[in-house]
Amino acid sequence: MNIGVDIGGTNMRAGIESGGFITWQNKTLLENKDSLSSTLDQLIELIRPFTKHPVKGIGIGVPSVVDVNKGIVYNVMNIPSWEEVALKDIVESEFNLPVSINNDVNCFILGEHRFGLAKKYRSVIGMAIGTGLGSGIIINNHLHAGNNCGAGEIGMLPYKDSILENYVCNRFFEDSLGINAYDAHLAALNGNAKAIEVWGEFGAHLGAVIKAILYTYDPEAIVLGGSIAKANRFFQESMLKSLKDFAYPESVKRLTLLLSENENIALLGAAALLDV
Repeated sequence: MNIGVDIGGTNMRAGIESGGFITWQNKTLLENKDSLSSTLDQLIELIRPFTKHPVKGIGIGVPSVVDVNKGIVYNVMNIPSWEEVALKDIVESEFNLPVSINNDVNCFILGEHRFGLAKKYRSVIGMAIGTGLGSGIIINNHLHAGNNCGAGEIGMLPYKDSILENYVCNRFFEDSLGINAYDAHLAALNGNAKAIEVWGEFGAHLGAVIKAILYTYDPEAIVLGGSIAKANRFFQESMLKSLKDFAYPESVKRLTLLLSENENIALLGAAALLDV
């Protein structure tokens, strides 16, 4: 059994992985995010009850660039006090357990590969679509994080007048409709024609991301996750249509697109970091 921790910009979750399932979990709302000591105290107290069980170690997913070897996290998204934090040393010294840290989207795809929809694929990309756009990469059954844990940042590629991420995340709906993606989804479910049209545009932009992934990594499968992926019925058609002009049609035919189903998959992936 390992402890998996998923740190977000709003809350933190922790749970125990056993047999490919999260058997017990808890979460806490992040408070006083401008205080490093306060947020670290919250993290420690979130983890503490789980360490009373016979666990082997602690895996932590963080929305940031990570020095995987040293366990240092840099410029954590939406937690301004976490500019440079030696998180591995801090948590290991507190609990005397081995700690492994990685990017949160890497944990997402690792979870899918070890325990979820991507178990049968050797090469697969995970995409988390929400506040931003993040990607995690499995190549030949190994997590590929890159030299600075920054591999897979497809969203930062230049696109139109900006970057891909700005067209494939919550901001796109704020710019197009003046509402967030959640409300845009509700509007589409209620038959709002403008919202449905914007979701169609979103699908075309998401198709551009998939093309970039195919050109660079040519995976067997792509797993779509994150809050926005839940609205796939409104963007799937335009997304697939945008792939028709891809230079290598056979690659598109052989690509499997999957929609993540397990709400605990990032926790499972974080717990699996101890075995990477």
